[in-house]
Amino acid sequence: MMSEHDGHAENAGNDRHGAGGAGRADPATEAFVAHRNLLFTVAYEMLGSAADAEDVLQETWLRWSGVDLETVRDRRAYLVRVTTRQALGRLRTLGRRKESYVGAWLPEPLLTSPDVAEDVELADSVSMAMMLVLETLAPTERAVFVLREVFEFGYDEIADAVGKSQDAVRQTAHRARAHVAARRPRGTVTPTQTRDAFSAFRRAVTTGDVQGLLDVLAPDVVLVGDGGGIKQAVLRPVTGAGKVARLMIGGLVKQGAAVSLEPAEVNGFPALILHLDGELDTVLAMRFDDGLITGLYAVRNPEKLSHMREATALGR
Repeated sequence: MMSEHDGHAENAGNDRHGAGGAGRADPATEAFVAHRNLLFTVAYEMLGSAADAEDVLQETWLRWSGVDLETVRDRRAYLVRVTTRQALGRLRTLGRRKESYVGAWLPEPLLTSPDVAEDVELADSVSMAMMLVLETLAPTERAVFVLREVFEFGYDEIADAVGKSQDAVRQTAHRARAHVAARRPRGTVTPTQTRDAFSAFRRAVTTGDVQGLLDVLAPDVVLVGDGGGIKQAVLRPVTGAGKVARLMIGGLVKQGAAVSLEPAEVNGFPALILHLDGELDTVLAMRFDDGLITGLYAVRNPEKLSHMREATALGR
């Protein structure tokens, strides 16, 4: 099943085909399609919004379709440069939007396929915890960090993408790296620890086992809710295992039999999808540190749940 952002590329490709869309795509379309998962991932990591990343992808295609390919030495780098510039411009719009946002703002969750989780570095870079860390960077710092640390672009390529000198980019990369390092997960978590903690959490929540929940939550666990002013959610982060456990169990008991919890891979990590009366209601993503859950991110804003119907293709 093709995701919406894949559809942009296919539609673009159809525009470049001959009558009836028959025949092989032209070189511009082939290059765009070959790199579209990378381009989407770059835009998403910079913006935290899949909808805005798709718009950036469309804008990139419109510019790319008018380029003389004979003048392009490295098509991948060129496409990433255009995508980065479009994303940087859109970050300003997003900043204004977030200023008037009701309650806490969380990144738009993505249903991801198992291959994303298998790529440890990619999964870490798109995890809800890392996306929130990236939110604390200035726009150019975010772009430089993503292109350098996640996608391993050279400083010369990044300098072209962000319109800075290579020396300035090196300094920005150093600053961003230190900033992110200070806010990354506190300890190494193995896939087994993650699975065990997630299973214990799911079991405790499903059975209403408060003690079981306390056993898997870190003492300073933080619960953040995002309802966007459309759905009810905690307006401020809730901190502490006891408070979070009571809120989680109490909220589910209140909903009764109308609630179902399903496991899923969201942004490369285990998460729970909550359905209420058969309708998608909440995506609960998690942060894992030292075998415990230190962060819970409950996205309820329905405008942010459109990418939970099918897996989104990501790539490096």
